Amino acid sequence: MTETGKPIPEVAEDLGIHPGTLHSWVSRARRNGSPSSDRPVAEPSPGGRLRESERLELERLRAEAREKDKRIRELEMERDVCKRFVALWVK
Repeated sequence: MTETGKPIPEVAEDLGIHPGTLHSWVSRARRNGSPSSDRPVAEPSPGGRLRESERLELERLRAEAREKDKRIRELEMERDVCKRFVALWVK
């Protein structure tokens, strides 16, 4: 693909995912300006400090990750309840 030059279907098969999924990931990464895209990535600010926009994005991503973690825990609890129900129902 972008680094190896392999076609997307071949890489997708190696990874065990659908080629369309990988294609959408690659397209999204290119649109967002990943290092392997043609668009330049913003230069880091001097001194290693985050710019205000970068800090806000980081906070947003962390909040999003917390929400996703919370949803995952809820789904895992629902799954466990369903497993127990099936085990009791089968008996």
